Amino acid sequence: MPEPPCWFTSSYSSNGGDCIEVAANLAATRGIVPVRDSKAVDGPVVAVPATAFAAFVAGVQGGTFDSV
Repeated sequence: MPEPPCWFTSSYSSNGGDCIEVAANLAATRGIVPVRDSKAVDGPVVAVPATAFAAFVAGVQGGTFDSV
């Protein structure tokens, strides 16, 4: 039986629910990071390649997306 996604919402998302959830537990076994809207848990899920998600997180941590 395949491993189910373990959804995680960032602790920074305590702003009223306008956030996303990720299931990073599937990165190693399936090579993807599923992403969904936390307000629509039965809605669509985007499967992001693990390498692309890691690059995105590194960009966020490095300030690439900071506004001026």
